[in-house]
Amino acid sequence: MSIRRLPEHLVNRIAAGEVVERPASALKELVENAIDADASRISIRLAAGGTDLIEVTDDGCGMTPADMALALERHATSKLPDEAIEAVATLGFRGEALPSIASVARLSLESRMRGAEGWSRIVDNGIVTGEGPAAIPPGTRVRVEALFERVPARRKFLRSARSEYAASLDVVKRLAMARPDIAFSLEHDGRRVLTVAAGETLPDRVAALTDRGLIENGIGVDLEREGVALGGIAGLPTFNRGIADHQYLFVNGRPVKDRLLTGAVRGAYAELLARDRHAVVALFLQVPGDLVDVNVHPAKTEVRFRDPALVRGLIVSGLRRALDEAGHRSVQRPDAAALELWKSEPTAQASASPHLWDSSPQAFSPQPTGNVDAGRYDTPSVVHHAVFDRRPTFAAPPPQARAEPAYQPPPETERYPLGVARGQVARTYIVAEAEDGLVLVDQHAAHERLVLERMRKAMSGGGVASQALLLAEVVELDEPACDRLEARAAELAEFGLDLDRFGPRAMLVRGVPALLGQGDVVGLVTDIADELAAFDEALSLKERLDHVAATMACHGSVRAGRTLSVAEMNALLREMEVTPHSGQCNHGRPTWIKLAHGDIEKLFGRK
Repeated sequence: MSIRRLPEHLVNRIAAGEVVERPASALKELVENAIDADASRISIRLAAGGTDLIEVTDDGCGMTPADMALALERHATSKLPDEAIEAVATLGFRGEALPSIASVARLSLESRMRGAEGWSRIVDNGIVTGEGPAAIPPGTRVRVEALFERVPARRKFLRSARSEYAASLDVVKRLAMARPDIAFSLEHDGRRVLTVAAGETLPDRVAALTDRGLIENGIGVDLEREGVALGGIAGLPTFNRGIADHQYLFVNGRPVKDRLLTGAVRGAYAELLARDRHAVVALFLQVPGDLVDVNVHPAKTEVRFRDPALVRGLIVSGLRRALDEAGHRSVQRPDAAALELWKSEPTAQASASPHLWDSSPQAFSPQPTGNVDAGRYDTPSVVHHAVFDRRPTFAAPPPQARAEPAYQPPPETERYPLGVARGQVARTYIVAEAEDGLVLVDQHAAHERLVLERMRKAMSGGGVASQALLLAEVVELDEPACDRLEARAAELAEFGLDLDRFGPRAMLVRGVPALLGQGDVVGLVTDIADELAAFDEALSLKERLDHVAATMACHGSVRAGRTLSVAEMNALLREMEVTPHSGQCNHGRPTWIKLAHGDIEKLFGRK
């Protein structure tokens, strides 16, 4: 086959494949052009996630009619005044965005410079169909309609309107985060979904676009080394999320997703976070132009540094220093039960529940009076609970430096593989004596596995029972997260989680899996929303049973730091002995270890 020169319209479509992968890609190029035009206000309108309409209006410098004609030709740009391509300081410069988008959509370009007349130019899938005067304020308006309408091979591979909208919203958030000096507004299907004012401080802008709680639970980052500056805000280790999508990284004002940078963030938090949790950060790197190459990716989402070790060390050091200065600070989420205690009524003293999962009325009956060490804990006979306070499933006295009195003969160690509980260390590890050695059990990891196995068994039997909440709880999330939960509401109901949409950015929780007891409803729903974002929407939740059930089980298990009675510890050990896979938690960590008698004797030099 002989070599031939491709026709212009096909060349444009091939270029569009590099630049315009989906509506969010086209939106990114248009907003970057508006930022480079020195706009102080950018308004965006979307329809059907951007597949039907993308409109970007700015109040920037505008263009002359002659410049508008050039802007719609390939490899034409105002952002390279000379041939020093490595010294580009703007967001976009390829000179292919507008002609590439115009080759696969209907594009209307209107622009006006201050003191001049406005002009309009219309291109329909690569063909100029009209131009003439336009009555618009100073600035530029770009309108893209019916993206990929005449390229069915591309359009059929687009995802749902909700998914495309979520991707477009993420693009706008990242670009708006980098420029707090510019006002942004976003409207989708006629509804205003995002508005940020110009002149905000960087922490306020980041918190407005991510999580308002980041202001109270974040720390400033500021470090400079060898001409490279790092700034931004980092969440406390206890203010974490289930996926890494809440890490926003910028290089010279350009949003990037770079493995070196994400790896540095992970390294900085390595000893402070569990392996399945991710920090919430927004970091801004300022690097001299000759030390970074932004041309390694067509969409400019990846960069390459001349000295990657310097950049990685700067991020790790900057984050570590900020986290060290935070000291003992922890996440500040007001506990609803604690706040309700301010409105209280006297109730009888609650007794310790005999089992971890016991919620029967007998668990809260008054303690019997008698001569068995009465008043040993020096607690009043009347305590205060809120009028509508949920009674805890476990009420234990403060730990004493003594063993509990044995009202019944202790069980024989020979009968149980994991032995008999003898105590608790650091309110996290159960110490048990077995026939052949000493057993240490991580109570949270062990109970997490037990809850997961119960959920698996319940799902195989037709579904997890749901426990209705006395008062439905409202959980505020961003709109894409609510969309994902709403789309999966029927499937989540099979897991025992009863959810309803409660406005654009909130979900109403009416019931939770009965197996989980009384856990953190907000944390549970937030983590499940993150979990849904991490896998393909074509998969059903049943195909991702382990991931969803493990997320729920983690929230329903006994936490480290909770004091357990001997009866509760033994109940946990007995269930572990009859539960499959109880030797490791849902994340692959061991739930228990054993020191044989011989190992202990070696430690003391007896062998």
